Amino acid sequence: MAKRLIPSFNRVLVEKLIQPKKSAAGILLPETTKQLNAAKVIAVGPGERDKDGKLIPVSLKEGETVLLPEYGGTEVKLAEKEYLLYREHDILGKLEE
Repeated sequence: MAKRLIPSFNRVLVEKLIQPKKSAAGILLPETTKQLNAAKVIAVGPGERDKDGKLIPVSLKEGETVLLPEYGGTEVKLAEKEYLLYREHDILGKLEE
């Protein structure tokens, strides 16, 4: 079984970030709080070629946090972990602190 997936073209492999059930002070958070569709970039493809054959690299890097659309992505399971695979243009943006 594969342990690492290197995406093709302009695809991005992400792992969804799960919001904690408790705050840092130990207060239980209600499940009705709005979930942010954030994910960590695990791997990126080399990019896509334009009509002249020039490589357009993916603008995202491994380790960055991104905002995902509510629906979409292809589910991928590797080594008992679940990931999502998106095309770069389907990702809504980067999240910075």
